[in-house]
Amino acid sequence: GTPRKPLAQGLKAMTARFSVGDAFTAPAIAPQPSQRLPRSATVPGAVPHLGAHEGLSSEAWWLCLAAPILAPAVTVSSLRRACRGRGRRSALARRAASSGSWSTGRNLVATNTKVSTNEPPVNKKISVIGSTGSIGTQTLDICRQYPGTFKIEALAAGKNIKLLLEQVKEFQPQLVACDDSKLEELREGVKALGIAGYEPTLMGGVEGQCAVARCADIETVVTGIVGCAGLIPTIEAIKAGKDIALANKETLIAGGPVIGPLLEKYGVNLLPVDSEHSAIFQCLQGVPEGAVKKIFLTGSGGTFREMSIEDMKKEDPEVLRKRATTHPIWDMGAKITVDSSTMMNKGLEIIEAHWLYGVDYDNIQVAVHPQGIVHSAIELKDTAVLMQTGWPDMRLPILYALSYPSRVPADFPNPRDGRSFDDWWAGEGNDGKITFQKPDFEKYPCMLLAYRAGRRGGTMPAILSAANERAVELLLDKTIDFLDIPGTLEAVMDLAEEENKVVASPTLEEIVAADIWARDAADEVTRRRVKAAA
Repeated sequence: GTPRKPLAQGLKAMTARFSVGDAFTAPAIAPQPSQRLPRSATVPGAVPHLGAHEGLSSEAWWLCLAAPILAPAVTVSSLRRACRGRGRRSALARRAASSGSWSTGRNLVATNTKVSTNEPPVNKKISVIGSTGSIGTQTLDICRQYPGTFKIEALAAGKNIKLLLEQVKEFQPQLVACDDSKLEELREGVKALGIAGYEPTLMGGVEGQCAVARCADIETVVTGIVGCAGLIPTIEAIKAGKDIALANKETLIAGGPVIGPLLEKYGVNLLPVDSEHSAIFQCLQGVPEGAVKKIFLTGSGGTFREMSIEDMKKEDPEVLRKRATTHPIWDMGAKITVDSSTMMNKGLEIIEAHWLYGVDYDNIQVAVHPQGIVHSAIELKDTAVLMQTGWPDMRLPILYALSYPSRVPADFPNPRDGRSFDDWWAGEGNDGKITFQKPDFEKYPCMLLAYRAGRRGGTMPAILSAANERAVELLLDKTIDFLDIPGTLEAVMDLAEEENKVVASPTLEEIVAADIWARDAADEVTRRRVKAAA
């Protein structure tokens, strides 16, 4: 709900505060095998052998082998204790320098574990950016369901002060942030709550989001706001050493060229919350390095799955607009629901998967899966296919990201009808059935645009993502029709090439500038279309 121009200006202004190191080219080719560790200790994301000169104790050495270097989510706290402060970050930097170019892609998530117990966290302190949105409210549902396991310390929201105040009343976080225009309303609302002895810090705007991201007491930041607006708070969280429960696609799609090296430099954990990437993350646990052949991202096909492109062209544009904001399976926000209808959400997930797992674009495929039971799959080199299944319910991905590597006992019935998954296994009626089909690229051309942007690399994914955000806004305010979205995006990408706006090795400032340019370009492309049609 934040006005576009002020937000864009705020993002641009904030970049002056962030030093993110050297830029590099976004991955555009298949990853190369990393150097081998000793045979008994090969893990995904393996790194060159570390000897005693690295300053690590023997305990720390074996802990290093138990998790990949880019996101050692399993052992980060244990490793810190084992190292006893002896240069872990400098060791990570040395590893980064010795392990080759980022242009070949990396695996940014932990894909192995030596943890032998399943102890849940105790009062693990959490902050949520985007607390009044879909991911934010479901995260708070999890924290509500598991008192004593998770504790909310900081919240950031936009303009929904009524819901934010309800959350503040229940969880009493120490730090609360909102849109600048609503800060005074938030102050008055907190005062009116009349909670004795409760005096939280209240902040506004991007500064407030960043303060929530780097809040001193927290361990994990849930990034649940939509769009490039989540990029700078995520960077702040990484630099503060916080684990990232990543629900914001644009963080890696637009910001991968700077986020990747920062994750490696600061040694924090990147834990996917998006249902498809959580599914892949879960499937990868224990899979040896180099064993993955392909990734399959599943998608329902959205609300137009059973409608041909010919029928869509004949339909009343207002009917398409209304249907585009209603999903047949998932309960999501308006933007992501429209993305599901265009299947741009799968396109963005393709780019995200490339960054998360270091897999070549040719080996990332999409399958339309109407039942929404298989959330994604990986094919291994020995032809085994591993799938993660369950009800279409974001609570499990969120819980897993918050509690990883533990598997916290849970009871998540079907959110639509309350049934147990045991009922699905019984196979009665439509239960027990899973089907897949290839996507229709004529009906869903946005996925092809995503492949094109990902392979082009640099700032092109940021341009595509920002143009798509703006196109969805234009659809919702009835400036363009649903079927205009792909043409708008393609025109913006073509214009970016014509005007040499694609930066091969972008800095953070250049990524933010590309985001701002693409939104304006989407408006310009729309004006040209309207003028030509007049």
